[in-house]
Amino acid sequence: MRFPLISKMGALGAVTLGLLWSLWSVQSVVHERQGRLGEAERSVANSLAGSQSLLGPVLTRRCTESWVTFNEDDKGTRRPVAESETHVLRLPATQLQFDAQVGISPRHRGMFKVNGYGLTSKVQARWSDLSALVLHPSRSNAEVRCDAPVLSVAVSDARGIRVAELQVDGRAVAVHPGSGLKPHPHGFQAPLPELGDAQLVRGSVLSVVVSLELAGTRSLSIAPVADTTLVRLHSDWPHPSFMGRFLPSERAVRKDGFDATWKVTALASSALQEWRKGAGLCLGAAPHDGMPHDLQASWDEAAAQVDADKPACVESFGVSFMDPVNPYTLSDRATKYGLLFIVLTFVGVGLVEVLRRLRVHPIQYLLVGAALSIFFLLLVSLSEHLAFGWAYLAASLACTFLLTFYGSFVLRGWAAGLGFGAGIAALFATLYALLQMEQNALVLGSLMLFAVLATIMVSTRKLDWYELLAQVRQQGATAHDVAS
Repeated sequence: MRFPLISKMGALGAVTLGLLWSLWSVQSVVHERQGRLGEAERSVANSLAGSQSLLGPVLTRRCTESWVTFNEDDKGTRRPVAESETHVLRLPATQLQFDAQVGISPRHRGMFKVNGYGLTSKVQARWSDLSALVLHPSRSNAEVRCDAPVLSVAVSDARGIRVAELQVDGRAVAVHPGSGLKPHPHGFQAPLPELGDAQLVRGSVLSVVVSLELAGTRSLSIAPVADTTLVRLHSDWPHPSFMGRFLPSERAVRKDGFDATWKVTALASSALQEWRKGAGLCLGAAPHDGMPHDLQASWDEAAAQVDADKPACVESFGVSFMDPVNPYTLSDRATKYGLLFIVLTFVGVGLVEVLRRLRVHPIQYLLVGAALSIFFLLLVSLSEHLAFGWAYLAASLACTFLLTFYGSFVLRGWAAGLGFGAGIAALFATLYALLQMEQNALVLGSLMLFAVLATIMVSTRKLDWYELLAQVRQQGATAHDVAS
């Protein structure tokens, strides 16, 4: 072969392209598994309940104002015409205190685990002035008729309601299905016929206690529509992802759970104004804050159909119970480093080949790269049955031992093989550190590449590349003459 160096570089390029295709295939497997996990989440949500958002309790009252007007016909005769207008009076609580305990109960669909939760809460609401529920006639001859005030609590998925009990001023009151609120109809309500106009005077006070048990999946959020909203949340989930428009003012995350406290006033939130304008409940969070990808598309489609003058939903805050140690997410991130690892391994083998005057066939490069590619497939498959750390350890050890054994023959010596295996083990350890240190992955990867470049430059600092290339050309010419 007259140009062996060019031929070998071309062969190595073809090998790299083939390995790149294999890595792409592994990524396709990861994405397929992620899609199946999303289907499992939707299946559990359809059977149990989806992400939950809570609004209320709030008071509403429907009033009808009627009056008579006189219109003249063509003959000048005045005829009476009855007219009416319906008003919906809305009154949020002055103070709202929400104390809740959330217990995680994993649900399984085949090999996939989905976090469901059970919420046990006590909601205390207080109104310091009910006079806003009294409608005064806008005309001197108008007559006003009002229904009884209705206390309403809205949730995004009513299938999750397990227990809903209501006490008004210490007296138990029966609740009925449906919130009675047009923008967000799911929930429950209780008419309060004892609150007539005589009781709804300025300075009148109302206290309400709601005992609520609620099931859901993925996330929990609360819309702060009261003048002052205080939320205390306790859970046994150790990986909370706080989301929405407000972060907790106090929080403590432990290995066995977390405690979080929010305090939001109407001065800091637009939720009250959005609710009064008729906005609906958000799907578990503010737009795209911790929302699964399948729901993001639904959110964008729904938001595009909303009138520009009307807010998409009432802003909220809460927590997501999504598992941050998702094996498919970590495996996907790992495969993105696959090509870099294969190239670094090839560089290391090529460096030994140059320094020790060895000849490594492109097929041997292909087998080494194939072993590295299979590592990522092993990682995906094992992580479905083991914890990700153990799956990573098993896959990396298997590939390290295989490459150490094979490298001892390719590099012609057990010492060189052990050094090659140590380098592979260092690459796997670095990759694991990159996966665990997402925030510092860029600086760690940059330092690793700098260290590799520095090693190559130091190792080849005394190498005469012209002499080396001349030897390669001479060997190629000799081999060509022998062949002819």
